[in-house]
Amino acid sequence: MASTPSFAKIWFVLSFAVLAFGYGFASHAWGLFPKQHLERAWQQFNKESHRGLGPRTYDRKGARTLKPDDVQPGLTFVTSSWRESGEWKNGLRLIDREGNVVHKWRVDPDGLFSGEKSYMRNPSRTDIHGAYLLPNGDVVFNFTYVGTVRLNSCGEVMWALSNGGHHSVSQSYDGTFWVSAVSTEKKTRSERFPNGFPGLDKPVWVDQLMNVSPDGEVLSKISVLDLLYENDLARFILKNGRGMADVTHLNDIEALPPSLADQYPLFDTGDLVVSLHHVDLVFVVDPDTRKVKWHTDEPFMGQHDPDFLGKGWIGVFDNNNDEEGGSVLGGSRIVGVQPHTDSTTVTFSPDSLDRFFTPVRGKWQELENGNMLLTESEAGRVVEVSECGHLVWEWIHPGHDATVPSVTSGSRVDLSRADVKKWSCSSL
Repeated sequence: MASTPSFAKIWFVLSFAVLAFGYGFASHAWGLFPKQHLERAWQQFNKESHRGLGPRTYDRKGARTLKPDDVQPGLTFVTSSWRESGEWKNGLRLIDREGNVVHKWRVDPDGLFSGEKSYMRNPSRTDIHGAYLLPNGDVVFNFTYVGTVRLNSCGEVMWALSNGGHHSVSQSYDGTFWVSAVSTEKKTRSERFPNGFPGLDKPVWVDQLMNVSPDGEVLSKISVLDLLYENDLARFILKNGRGMADVTHLNDIEALPPSLADQYPLFDTGDLVVSLHHVDLVFVVDPDTRKVKWHTDEPFMGQHDPDFLGKGWIGVFDNNNDEEGGSVLGGSRIVGVQPHTDSTTVTFSPDSLDRFFTPVRGKWQELENGNMLLTESEAGRVVEVSECGHLVWEWIHPGHDATVPSVTSGSRVDLSRADVKKWSCSSL
């Protein structure tokens, strides 16, 4: 008799579970309460979770100029997301020294890639990573792991490619664009390796060096995995990338322009400097012969954005991620490497700043006056520092309350308000 109450309780719980499951199924199938509320909450979560939102690092916001006479002239091109009508929305903006918006492009992914495969991510649940501003106000940018888009200054779509574009867009000296891209699906083999990628027994996303014409035609694409295997560099994959679906994580491609080529004894005009985050590898390759002419994995930790600087130097944004917020290794820095002399130097370390560290992402730019513009992405911050590393100017995303979105890039462009005013649909 003592077991009867226990049996009744069990029967009640099971009955309730069955009813709850049944109603949940009916709610989903016929749109009953609370389906709409749950979907709205889930959509909002997805929108915010894919905007790189994080806790605010700094207790200040907006722009401030510490050394007005030392600031490189021009406007700053920023890619991030901004809160509008209660939602975080992708955007690209030009700001002046005071942080005022001079021009903005509002970007709506809906319909851009309709009917196309969305690759690794859904367009409405990703951010902008990799953007290039042209003098006439056109912008070419990536919806991360979805595609590459060109808008004019009015925000009208000129073309959109569902090419898996991500991380970087750079314009070559010939007017074409080099885009970090990824395969349409996970792969275990390629035409060059029909029996499979040696050492990789699970399907992986295959990064591609993609060359795109100004009018959106894909001119060529090179498999990064093929390059590494062909050039006897597979050890970097097997040492660091084995077991990851995103095995190489290509984050930058830039071409050596003819104006600098004579300063690089090992390279030629059009050679590409490439950064692979997950294997800590930077290399230079001839895109025509597919020969890797130089490579190094030292002294970087999760690096980004290598640039040809002249005099044989390549500058690299070294995230220097110690998994401890920069407290062990000192923060993110800029490292210079000179391939033909095998020399290395640190051109910027955050010793002179209150802090500078981003565990992921990050961009940098050497300015004409010798300063550097640095993007501390996860903190939503862009800073200009002198050659000595002292802070000259900064902008911190206003964010919202205690939250700040990631700033995927900040770059100084040689434009004035008068130049922008000549664009059609100027915000001025």
